[in-house]
Amino acid sequence: MEYLKVCVGIDVAQAELVCSFGALDSTLKQHTLSRGTFENHPKGFNVLVKWVKSIHTGEAGVVFVMEATGVYHQKLAHWLFQKSHPVVIVLPNRISNFMRGNNVKTITDTTAADAICQFGLEKQLDFWAPADPIYTQLQHLTRERDQMINERTMLKNQLHAHQSAAFVNASTVKRLKQRIRLLDKQQTDINRELHQLINSNATLKEQVNLITSIPGIGEQTAAVILGETNGFELIRNKRQLTSYAGLDVQVKESGKSVKTKTRISKRGNKYLRKAMYFPAFTAIKHNEQYKTSYARLVAKSGIRMKAAVSIQRKLLELSYIIHKTKRPFDPLYHTMKELPTSGVSAPSESGLCRFN
Repeated sequence: MEYLKVCVGIDVAQAELVCSFGALDSTLKQHTLSRGTFENHPKGFNVLVKWVKSIHTGEAGVVFVMEATGVYHQKLAHWLFQKSHPVVIVLPNRISNFMRGNNVKTITDTTAADAICQFGLEKQLDFWAPADPIYTQLQHLTRERDQMINERTMLKNQLHAHQSAAFVNASTVKRLKQRIRLLDKQQTDINRELHQLINSNATLKEQVNLITSIPGIGEQTAAVILGETNGFELIRNKRQLTSYAGLDVQVKESGKSVKTKTRISKRGNKYLRKAMYFPAFTAIKHNEQYKTSYARLVAKSGIRMKAAVSIQRKLLELSYIIHKTKRPFDPLYHTMKELPTSGVSAPSESGLCRFN
């Protein structure tokens, strides 16, 4: 039988690849051709491709679809791309939403692979190509820096506890201080390395300069945004970005009896979400537009943190818009919009400082 579309849905784990091989026929009916499990290393990749070829020899090319699961999918994706196989990488939240929409209640490696395959057959997706390795370097450095800050905070808490005790062990305090000084030095080294990396690449430097034109966002935050999104490689719109960061709003209401608090999902990239925390408060403090927006949201909800999260979301969305349009933040955007007709045209709506 000839098929219109053929996909291999791959649920990637650290050690294995659980695969579901499916096809779409001319009546748009889906068929599961086979399922298999393979080792997650180059020998297993070769066995996977041979398995696919043994099942399907038709004209429709096979598309390999997988989730962006941490780092475990990267070797397979690069290997398949180098062998000229079409690859699609999907953000995990899209697959989880798809599974909920299809009422998948039992979640195993096999059902996840089936869902990824079905997603690939039903959706029109863009083929993946490797991003510039510089974004991976950014991600590694910014994550190492975050882990270092967490470790230093833990050590400072331990130091405070030891110094506040009735009996102080001088040797313990000395070693804790030495470790804190070492982490301070290493963080300085990472910051310098990040700065040098950004300035070594003209394209990356331009992207960082554009994003840092937004009030509250500095070089290190811009580095986290670009590193965690791979230069916005898989992001297609603002809503997808906020969902990827776990800053999307969850509301549950049903009639008069069921009504939960509105909250963010937190099902997303924790590094990206964390990076927007302090920039939001800096923007609120130093930028009148964000300050006004924050005050209005606090007056409406009465919850300061809820208003702050809204500003975090606005900053993240704005960084995506600025990256795509390549136009810096315009603090006069609203002033221009409110000008009377006088031959001066306001910036287009894709311009850059919209507040809801």
